[in-house]
Amino acid sequence: MSTTEARLQEAPPAPAPPVAPPAGPTAQLLPAREVPLGGPRAITVRRSLPSRARTTVGAWCFVDSYGPATGEDVMVVPPHPHTGLQTVTWLLSGEVLHEDSTGATARVRPGALSLMTGGDGVAHAERSLPADGAPLHGVQLWVALPEEHRHRAAAFEHHEDLPARTRDGVRTTVLLGSHDGMTSPATAWTPLLGVEVRTEGPALVRLPLDPGFEHAVLLVTGALEVAGERPGAGDLVHLGTGRDATEVVVTEGTTFLLLGGEPFAERLVMWWNFVGRSHEDVVTAREQWQDRADRFGEVPGWDADAWLRAPALPRTRLLPRG
Repeated sequence: MSTTEARLQEAPPAPAPPVAPPAGPTAQLLPAREVPLGGPRAITVRRSLPSRARTTVGAWCFVDSYGPATGEDVMVVPPHPHTGLQTVTWLLSGEVLHEDSTGATARVRPGALSLMTGGDGVAHAERSLPADGAPLHGVQLWVALPEEHRHRAAAFEHHEDLPARTRDGVRTTVLLGSHDGMTSPATAWTPLLGVEVRTEGPALVRLPLDPGFEHAVLLVTGALEVAGERPGAGDLVHLGTGRDATEVVVTEGTTFLLLGGEPFAERLVMWWNFVGRSHEDVVTAREQWQDRADRFGEVPGWDADAWLRAPALPRTRLLPRG
């Protein structure tokens, strides 16, 4: 997805780098804010990461949830660029057509994971499709690529057979990484974890954790309490590191994501759809996108006039965060 949020186009106001939180368990609520996506028919999403308080959870650097939304052309995002990241698309209901400059085309449906590695540069487009009246409801996540992989060639994966288990009315599906004896086939370039948990009704969900990872819980729908926090839909609860398990109290039928990974050691510059390490990384990527450089390729079937143009850069330098 693409974003028009002004906040990602501004350098942090404080001149000093942020102070790293102490290692160990935490309970930090990161409230979501509403953000319109780019394009002629933008959908409003709930964004909890990045925030002023936190840039990453492991290598997860961007967390959006959206819907449920109904109607024709609920989401139409024309071709736009990405660098230095992976995009993760996961739906609860509805259907989305993914097209990108690697030549990949995929109809994304509930239960299937679409994973695009932007690497040095990729262009892609997304639009919702009629799905027998089902509302469009899902999440879009970004994963920052580490330095040794951020200039790799773009690639796309689509996985319809992810490992899952149902116990006592709680269904756990592993999107990325390994959890509770299950391992996803999706490619991750840092030690990473993404798990969807669904309950049919009230439940006490105990989740084993890797104490070397930092973790967070994203509420997608329903109601829950974790580490003493009660997030709203789209909110993220950061749990820190050092936990070997966590308990989630669910009070109704609920869907949430458990996100985690080794703390990401690199500082990032995130602006529009680019993830780099410096102001110059972003300036170069923007100029090349505006010039339709070969770096980003072509998305077949889209008129050149429909491609999204990059917003203007801020007047101040973009500073690394994290």
